[in-house]
Amino acid sequence: MWLGAHLDTLPTPALTIDRTTARRNAERMREHCRTLGVRLRPHVKTHKTLEGGLLATGGTRRGIAVSTLAEARFFADGGFDDILLAYPLPTARLEECAGLAQRLEAFHVLLDRPEALASLRQRPLAHGKRWLVWLKLDCGNGRAGVRPMDPAALELARAIANDAPEEVTLVGVYAHCGNTYGCSGADAIQAIARTTTNAVLGFVAALRQAGVPCPHASIGSTPSCSHPIPEMSQLTELHPGNYIFYDLQQTQLGSCQPQDVAIRVLTRVIGHYAHRGQLLVDCGWTALSLHGAGAGRGPQGCAAIDGHPELRLVGLTQEHGLLEHADGRMDFGKFPVGSVLALIPYHACATAAMHPVYYVHEEGQVVALWHPVRGW
Repeated sequence: MWLGAHLDTLPTPALTIDRTTARRNAERMREHCRTLGVRLRPHVKTHKTLEGGLLATGGTRRGIAVSTLAEARFFADGGFDDILLAYPLPTARLEECAGLAQRLEAFHVLLDRPEALASLRQRPLAHGKRWLVWLKLDCGNGRAGVRPMDPAALELARAIANDAPEEVTLVGVYAHCGNTYGCSGADAIQAIARTTTNAVLGFVAALRQAGVPCPHASIGSTPSCSHPIPEMSQLTELHPGNYIFYDLQQTQLGSCQPQDVAIRVLTRVIGHYAHRGQLLVDCGWTALSLHGAGAGRGPQGCAAIDGHPELRLVGLTQEHGLLEHADGRMDFGKFPVGSVLALIPYHACATAAMHPVYYVHEEGQVVALWHPVRGW
């Protein structure tokens, strides 16, 4: 019922996506990869929608990364293939992984433990299919993965490649340079991207010297892939995700410009409190998330108010938000009850996860409704 509606008529809080901006972001990242001569494997965890996947893959429906098995099934049902579960192998849900591996032309899994490899070997695939395995490397991010300088990393790669070649194939190595999220500016981002790229390439070279075939090498993060370095041309894939929407965090990091941010959360003014100098709005943390509030920033770290740099988000409860003027002199007449404001969220992935539908618009008119997958 909302197709064709103007944004200011939508029920709030509402998550909106500027389709022109998202399309431009998707094309720019594909162009980065074309210039480098590497493949783009877009991560779909930010938007979790078939439509976003189509934009990111240029309509091919081939070669994506997902974070959950729910996403893998959803995209498989939507006609996507060559899907990488970019998450340490969930051995407790191995049958679900096997079902996807049998169903799809290519379903890839990620592991960083010998025990995970043993689990795959205890559950061989039927009809001559083999498990397609990527080794997860930790090149400084400090989350999942084996350190490439650790001798056990080479031994695990060797085991994946050689122990049961009729059951398991080593497709490549995969690293997430999430430590770029601690950067400020392109130079710092590129320094980490260079360190990660060189670590991955050095590990692949060591594998080949040891006689271990490793066809692919992939790194990713939206900051690093938004400022690609020449060394990335020696990789085979990049796997960023957030870039299709971008967000306030990415602008602060230097990944993008403010005009590249496609996502907003619309909220209505529902009250004036002159004695406090505050506006009450109908967007609480359930429509925004609290990501960005850390490091002493408080609620104002969670979002900026589009077009109104003088306003600050100073309070967030479950369904309410509080706005103040930076100098304490709120002009209530400028923001009557019922007026609509647009919030630029700190982290698009977290905010998008709060909404069952995205109102996709062009020039302020809704042209599509995107429904994301939920769950794990």
